[in-house]
Amino acid sequence: MSSLAQAAAQEKMQPFPLQQVRLLEGPFKEAQLTDMNYMLRLDPDRLLAPYLKEAGLAAKMDNYPNWENTGLDGHIGGHYLSALSLMYAATGDARMNERLDYMLAELKRCQDKIGTGYLGGMPGGIQLWQDIAAGKITSDTFALNGKWVPLYNLHKTLAGLRDAYTIAGKEQGKVILIKLVDFVATIAGKLSDDQIQTMLVSEHGGLNEVFADVSVITGDQKYLQLAKRFSHKILLDQLVQGQDKMNGLHANMQIPKAVGYKRIATLSNDASYAKAAQFFWETVTQHRSVVIGGNSVDEHFNPTNDYRTMMNSIAGPETCNSYNMLKLTGQLFETSGSPSYIDFYERVLYNHILSSQHPETGGFVYYTPMRPRHYRTYSNADDCMWCCVGSGMENHGKYGELIYAHQGSDLYVNLFMASRLEWKEKGMVVRQETNFPDVAAAKLTVESAGKGVGEIHIRYPAWVAEGKLEVAVNGKKIPAPGNPGSYITLNRAWKKGDVITVNLPMTVHSETLPDQSAYVAFVQGPIVLAALTDTTRLDNRIGTGSDQFGGYRAKGKVYGEDEVPVVVKKGEHPEQYLVPVAGKPQTYSATAILSPESFRNLQLIPFYKLHDARYMIYWPVKEK
Repeated sequence: MSSLAQAAAQEKMQPFPLQQVRLLEGPFKEAQLTDMNYMLRLDPDRLLAPYLKEAGLAAKMDNYPNWENTGLDGHIGGHYLSALSLMYAATGDARMNERLDYMLAELKRCQDKIGTGYLGGMPGGIQLWQDIAAGKITSDTFALNGKWVPLYNLHKTLAGLRDAYTIAGKEQGKVILIKLVDFVATIAGKLSDDQIQTMLVSEHGGLNEVFADVSVITGDQKYLQLAKRFSHKILLDQLVQGQDKMNGLHANMQIPKAVGYKRIATLSNDASYAKAAQFFWETVTQHRSVVIGGNSVDEHFNPTNDYRTMMNSIAGPETCNSYNMLKLTGQLFETSGSPSYIDFYERVLYNHILSSQHPETGGFVYYTPMRPRHYRTYSNADDCMWCCVGSGMENHGKYGELIYAHQGSDLYVNLFMASRLEWKEKGMVVRQETNFPDVAAAKLTVESAGKGVGEIHIRYPAWVAEGKLEVAVNGKKIPAPGNPGSYITLNRAWKKGDVITVNLPMTVHSETLPDQSAYVAFVQGPIVLAALTDTTRLDNRIGTGSDQFGGYRAKGKVYGEDEVPVVVKKGEHPEQYLVPVAGKPQTYSATAILSPESFRNLQLIPFYKLHDARYMIYWPVKEK
């Protein structure tokens, strides 16, 4: 094993490969299967068409429309490689494997035809890189040499190839990946650091992360140095100095950079990169995120001291942002082992990611408006080729990635999600049965004890009150030392048939916006509660690809301040006036504090269950 690979293996927490975790019946498995059906509706030959055309080969079908034939051609193909890899690993479904093999074979044919190692679907990509090699570089936020974010597009292909190898075990993905990275590295070798930094003014995704990953795959330090050269220094230096200058910046341009900073820090023990990633995460989660865990308004970071734009805009948090924040959060958890990262991860997973897929059509949400009494638009598989479609296909295939983790011989249970873990290295099999969050409890059964398994650590979520977590082994209640935001440690010689039960009492609390303005949201445990107000004027509820930069916006009627319900202030704890509705889990009425009278019968339910309707997440607060 190379020194780089050893460094990666020494991370404090190791997540299990998706192949060792299977989801059981519940909302996440339903979302996973819905996602798979959406993926099966897509035609690989249409996704491959841009690559074939750029390679000078005959395309078997036309490109998809929308972003796939207007300059960002091929980006969904890259995401599709990642999504297929994740879904195949998570389910073992042969159709995912067959499609992945087909995609890789066709991409290799394209790369071989070009002959330089280059591979891409962007029109004019070959010429673009020739110009860059000659030092012809002009860039702005969304363009490089007049092309629509070609580095961002390239990153999707690189990430897809990486995932095909590291997640699905496809050697062909590794071969294509290294040739493509070597192509970029050769050109980068002709450029100065300043020229590369000029290129990075243009959106470039997580190129630094992929290059760092290739250093582990190959054991060659030169790729880690390439990762550092492709790290945007303006943001890096600000973060190292503890400066947050991100107001107004395009949010999802910045988050992947920080993901790369963290990966580089892990592999090189570089304290400056580690500090940058940590400060970025703290800044975004503590000052720039709303109650669902998402961030950004119309794709840009909101001013931290003024959230009026967030409340007025129909373009709330972008799903891609949360997709990337979960990547960063997972990496930070792996190196620190702190369950505080899982608390945030869980909040985002339920309230933004799970809620961003239509439960029937599988359509994906780009923007989730926080504006009172607005709604969401969902993609369709035929012509919506937005970035949040690409990342959306990946999101619902990797729910199993952090349910469990291990450190040496110890097992950590992080998330309460119906699933079955097969820890192959230890021969241990654990089955988790739960109806969480409808029922705040979980049961873990040891189906096979294996050999050499040490302690089992159960997460004590920050949302369970101190002293309220209850744990029993084989029906016998045991002391549960620990505090919210920690782990409960169970130490015994595990045997087949052992049963661990965990009770996780949830209470309702209220949260304000980061700027403390007069809005309130309600949360039970980690679950954001929202109210369905009505289904009026849901124009373009299903998105369209014909509207290139508007088909994902919910452009129906916008209701004014005098047309939305408000919470009438009755003290500092409005949550005490929420009343459980009998027979309906996680459902509340709030008659005593809602106004005007026409809205007093609204019920609050988990936001992830609310679709095809206008809703209230944040409520304006008014004095009596």
